[in-house]
Amino acid sequence: MDKFWLTSYETGVPAEIDATQYRSLAHLLEEAFRKYADRKAYACMGKSITFSELDTMSQRMAAWLQAKGLKPGARVALMMPNVLQYPVALAAVLRAGYVVVNVNPLYTPRELQHQLTDSGAEAIVVLENFAHTLEQAVGKTQVKHVILATMGDLLGGLKGTLVNLVVRKVKKMVPAYSLPGAVAFNKVLGEGARETLGQVAIGHDDIAFLQYTGGTTGVSKGAVLLHRHVIANVLQNEAWFAPTLGRQLAGEQPQFACALPLYHIYALTVCALLGLRVGGMNLLIPNPRDIKGFIKELGGYRINIFPAVNTLYNGLLNDDDFAKLDFSGLMVCPGGGMAVQKAVADKWLKTTGIPIVEGYGLSETSPVVTANRCDISEFTGTIGLPLPSTELRILDDAGNAVPFGTAGEIAVRGPQVMAGYWQRDDETAKVMTPDGFFKTGDIGIMDDKGYTRIVDRKKDMILVSGFNVYPNEVEGVVAAMPGVLEVACVGVPDQHSGEAVKLYVVRKDASLTADQVKAFCKEQLTGYKRPKFVEFRETLPKTNVGKILRRELRDEKKPG
Repeated sequence: MDKFWLTSYETGVPAEIDATQYRSLAHLLEEAFRKYADRKAYACMGKSITFSELDTMSQRMAAWLQAKGLKPGARVALMMPNVLQYPVALAAVLRAGYVVVNVNPLYTPRELQHQLTDSGAEAIVVLENFAHTLEQAVGKTQVKHVILATMGDLLGGLKGTLVNLVVRKVKKMVPAYSLPGAVAFNKVLGEGARETLGQVAIGHDDIAFLQYTGGTTGVSKGAVLLHRHVIANVLQNEAWFAPTLGRQLAGEQPQFACALPLYHIYALTVCALLGLRVGGMNLLIPNPRDIKGFIKELGGYRINIFPAVNTLYNGLLNDDDFAKLDFSGLMVCPGGGMAVQKAVADKWLKTTGIPIVEGYGLSETSPVVTANRCDISEFTGTIGLPLPSTELRILDDAGNAVPFGTAGEIAVRGPQVMAGYWQRDDETAKVMTPDGFFKTGDIGIMDDKGYTRIVDRKKDMILVSGFNVYPNEVEGVVAAMPGVLEVACVGVPDQHSGEAVKLYVVRKDASLTADQVKAFCKEQLTGYKRPKFVEFRETLPKTNVGKILRRELRDEKKPG
């Protein structure tokens, strides 16, 4: 296929990357640990750890896991926000030859149980703030080993003790739980120091991550990301940023603001792993919703790379203290996860002097597929150009490429595209073409220079602040509620989150209220999946075979 878009590349960005330079992500990590041993790798809540310390701690945890008898390829779940224990556990699982299963810590017991059961996870590292959720789910899973982290674990003796005291007793952020047999994070590191990490033959085609994404069937499914897929995307992003960072950093250590959750594929690749590859330091923000606290943290660092989603950029801009920060170090602001709004991009440029470089990706593509050039002077409104070694096609319903300027489904082929969905060959077959293109479900238009603009979604998926919400899952939960006869779930425009969840409900029980529906959803669904609006109807529009027409409801364009 002719990659005509290469003529639109920024000078210095290569057409191809070589993902074979690393045998595995463990190889990439261990090279970084040696190369940048004395540099700070991660900072959080005023405490930092070096590449060397990350090497030592992850080696000890990896040895501990091996000593428990977990076989190569075993799945280990990580259920933490952005705290220092996350990169330690991430590196440990990969170095021990296991598979990382990232879990949203805000999941309900129902959601957590499904993911742990489906992945077959045998161990989990969980922050104690969320241990009460695990307690309700773990008995119905294959999990045998629970490593329990606390906010203060790696912050140092006195500070760690004080932080735990405040988190538990003052802010009351740790609901009561009982997890007999759970082992404390620091105890694992201590016991692991007496073990030896066995060498495991980890190769390109071994699984590195099961990255869970929703399904059109309403069942969350794991995108199988092999070591080579994630290595490729780390190197693709590095190549894309290199001309800009190379010109301006000149030997300085790159500093990343990592406010997006590391359990999400975007921050995992573009912050955690890319940061390690380039010898950078990631500033971890455990709770980016605390905008005041976030801005205070930013004040202590000279941030160069600031990946975020539209809602986060907007939240910062709407606090007067943000504009008082020093932006002289800022170089690249990659925007992804959801559409960047022009008003937000324009205000960000005016405030910081650096444009938002919008890109596009999915869990199934490790994640980045396209990005705008880093040397743009203003927001483009497109998702940019295909990254090195990546091919993009715009397809009609028959699978044929369409002419420039014509809308069709975006399809991707490249070294970052997943191997398929975990134990779901039927679902994999629906999205992969015979010649290896992944059909994204997004509708786009490509111009003759290679820039693509997203115009719609083929799927009914709703995008709330960068997180995928699948209507079938929400409808399945609400349909089980007493008093509900029928339900339809759609996305409606929302100025804060891009889209919000709206339910249309036909009642069996006339006394059922919107607040009751919302309260039921709160028990069953994590925050971003919960309905913001509930509207009661006498009937729902349907096809002649009785299928509810979500699009018809969506096209009414009534936000509430």
